[in-house]
Amino acid sequence: MKTGGNYWVKAVIAIAVTLIAMPVTHIIARALKEGCQGIEQFYAGMAMGAVGAVMVIAGVFVKGDAKQTLLGLFGGMFYWMGAIDFMFMYYANRFGTQAQLDPVTGEIVSRPEYLLLPATFGFWAMTMILYLFCTVNGCNFLNWWQRLFFGKRKKEIAARPMTRHTSIVTFMEVITMLWTCYLVLMFCYDTRFFGDESVMTLIVGMIGFIGSLYMFARLLRYGAWGISLRYGFATVIIFWISVEVFDRTHLLNRIFADPATELTHIGVIVACLVCGAMFPYFNKSLGKYRERRKSNEEAGVA
Repeated sequence: MKTGGNYWVKAVIAIAVTLIAMPVTHIIARALKEGCQGIEQFYAGMAMGAVGAVMVIAGVFVKGDAKQTLLGLFGGMFYWMGAIDFMFMYYANRFGTQAQLDPVTGEIVSRPEYLLLPATFGFWAMTMILYLFCTVNGCNFLNWWQRLFFGKRKKEIAARPMTRHTSIVTFMEVITMLWTCYLVLMFCYDTRFFGDESVMTLIVGMIGFIGSLYMFARLLRYGAWGISLRYGFATVIIFWISVEVFDRTHLLNRIFADPATELTHIGVIVACLVCGAMFPYFNKSLGKYRERRKSNEEAGVA
């Protein structure tokens, strides 16, 4: 893995590949949804998911980290849109699940399939338990939780990685990141928990925006195509959280139109930006503290 410089071209291409993969799979899925009715939608979704699975499995046997990553990325998008999103849509329509409508305009704000998605939280938690307790992996997010939960016993509890196939790793990254982000957003939008206008929903959107900036800065350091593509996808997905939140709430339009009525939201945005700007200094200080503590422990100092 090459790191150390600023690889702008590779970073931009990695972002562009994701921005191509997402609309391409959405266009194909939409064409299938509009062109099929009833049980045909079920078979169309399964077929699209099967194409994605074939791409991912083929990636196990091809040579080259970048090729394996691309097959895992596109295969994961096809699988999500077909075998997951398509199936939720089919069963939501089949059993008459109603879409969530805007009480003022009557427009659809959440399609039926997304309203069903929070019911998969238990399956998501089960998957996360596997990754947290049974795998050594390269995910910064999972590694942070492992250090938090296990501390010094991290290497003992999560001792070994799974068999590594880059296409499978990328495929699981695509699925778990999309799954996690959708769950977070749907719980935020749910008025029984937070709601569109809640401060928590805005904070989640700001975390997505600020986090994606830090991730892009990190992406610039990767010179190898494979990891650049994988990290580029993750960066776009985290950024898309903020896009979804601000598009859903129309907050920016309201702030520009009448900022005096949105002082609370403006304050939250400013506070998040300040915290985001201070984070590198806090993280650097924390790193120095850990180094001193480690050196003291090695020297036998309490």
